Amino acid sequence: MGIEAYGLDLHSGFNAVRHSILQAVGKPADLVLSHPPYGSMIVYSGNVWGDAPHPDDLSRCSSDDEFHEKMQLVLLNQRDATAPGGYYGTIIGDWRRRGMYTSYQAEMIARMPRDELAAVLIKQQHNCQSDAKAYGRMALPFILHEYILLWQKKASSILVLLSNLAHQQYARLSGTWKNVVKAVLMQLGGQAPLSRLYEAVAQAAPDKLSKNPHWQAKVRQTLNQNRELFTQIAVGEWAIA
Repeated sequence: MGIEAYGLDLHSGFNAVRHSILQAVGKPADLVLSHPPYGSMIVYSGNVWGDAPHPDDLSRCSSDDEFHEKMQLVLLNQRDATAPGGYYGTIIGDWRRRGMYTSYQAEMIARMPRDELAAVLIKQQHNCQSDAKAYGRMALPFILHEYILLWQKKASSILVLLSNLAHQQYARLSGTWKNVVKAVLMQLGGQAPLSRLYEAVAQAAPDKLSKNPHWQAKVRQTLNQNRELFTQIAVGEWAIA
């Protein structure tokens, strides 16, 4: 077909979380596509290949959080190796285990520039591990699909990209706080004193509070900075606008 293509793999000595794809290939490409492990669904190094686990094997990540972080680095590496106007992306599936559903594709989309997302293609998944297993009664169907995620690279520097990603994440976090506070006020009948609001927020979002020791100040900031959503009806008492 006259297509010039390069294949890189950890098994063959290329490490996408340590080595530059652009330097390995020698020039930017029109399409840079990856097909990583789906978390630790299938463990590769020291199992499928090699005599020992490889520290940068994505199937050896200790948690989904580690996998998400390393895959963001891989995608940024791919983006760097893509010519402006070209496409970079990945093939990835979801995973359900021990009652927990992990959507790797959703996390990747959230961590990459939203203005570069070009397509989310869904295809049938073949040769699944679950094909050979017998399960009891299931409330939900098997996962029989995977995704091809594609982003189109814009002509912006990595510094501009990182600035946009930081703004994107901050806006998402700010929006989440607004929704948490409003949802809690809705549960309290539309208005409540701050003391009651604090108590209800603490019950509604314990994971968010564990990451922010100044969460009560964040609640007050959210109320004061979003007067189109919230109104102060008395000293220390707020309501939905």
